[in-house]
Amino acid sequence: MSHTSSIIRRESKQIMVGNVPVGGGAPITVQSMTNTLTTDVAATVAQIKRLEAVGADMVRVSIPTMNAAEAFREIKQQCNIPLIADIHFDYRIALKVAEYGVDCLRINPGNIGNEQRIRSVVDCARDKNIPIRIGVNGGSLEADIQEQYGEPTAQALVDSALRHVDILDRLNFDQFKVSVKASDALLAVESYQLLAKQIVQPLHLGITEAGGLRSGSVKSAVGLGMLLSQGIGDTLRVSLAADPVEEIKVGFDILKSLRIRSRGINFIACPTCSRQEFDVIATVNALEERLEDVVMPMDVSIIGCVVNGPGEALVSDLGITGGKNKSGFYEDGTRQRDRFDNDNVIDQLEAKIRARISRSDQSQIIVKG
Repeated sequence: MSHTSSIIRRESKQIMVGNVPVGGGAPITVQSMTNTLTTDVAATVAQIKRLEAVGADMVRVSIPTMNAAEAFREIKQQCNIPLIADIHFDYRIALKVAEYGVDCLRINPGNIGNEQRIRSVVDCARDKNIPIRIGVNGGSLEADIQEQYGEPTAQALVDSALRHVDILDRLNFDQFKVSVKASDALLAVESYQLLAKQIVQPLHLGITEAGGLRSGSVKSAVGLGMLLSQGIGDTLRVSLAADPVEEIKVGFDILKSLRIRSRGINFIACPTCSRQEFDVIATVNALEERLEDVVMPMDVSIIGCVVNGPGEALVSDLGITGGKNKSGFYEDGTRQRDRFDNDNVIDQLEAKIRARISRSDQSQIIVKG
């Protein structure tokens, strides 16, 4: 069953990253970053397409050298999804990828050289309608700010961000978004809370260098969940030491949990106990893998016994409730005559899910026709 969020979003200015709106009430976007060598065009393009296939709205690519910038030209020609160039220090790289059609520049204006160099990048971005992301990181604050505060603090991150914002303000450029990331979830939360009150630009959320798949996902869910539940955030990245595809999956799971944005299937499953009548864990794992291609939002409850099964099924689009030998099947809260053989639950439920998708697709064709 569909549920809507009661969260009131922070009002922000809208910018466009390629053809994707960010801020201004637009859906919160989910992004990741390639971890291939950018000069390996084939590998980088393949990874970008994998990210796009699981729902990424945009992808960031590191451009550390001019050789990488030249490779980016080929990468951009082979990809449709908006691409963000991650650039540090060398303003000439920013100018080059702008020439090659980049959709957003991730830079810190203060670390790419003198005022003239900054102005040349900003003027180029303005001329080509390319937005900028100011990306502040707790691990790379400016030396004077580190000296002033002694260690990364929320105010230190915000001071750094506002320093860069001031540069763009003086150049009369307002097409930018800002991030103030830290590896400490609570520090990041406080930083974003402070910054959200001081600028109107969109905020890019992230807990930087969050860790491995399990620990990083938990840390990101806690930090980003706190901010999103307060209406703070317009785009996000879950930073994991894992396959970037997992970052997209976790990002959408966070948004789904808060009823902010749905993509694909939301599985509601019991943790199992001796009452289960079929193998719930194996069923959920198999269906998650089989149904990765599904983009239609859907709540599917998979409960191994009749204690909580009927109640969860009543508020799910599809649901099964474990029973002896055969399990009950529900659709839109109504128990169906069909019963599932407990030895064949996976195949039967997948068939029902795909049939529902097919009916939805057909109804869309009829409406459009």
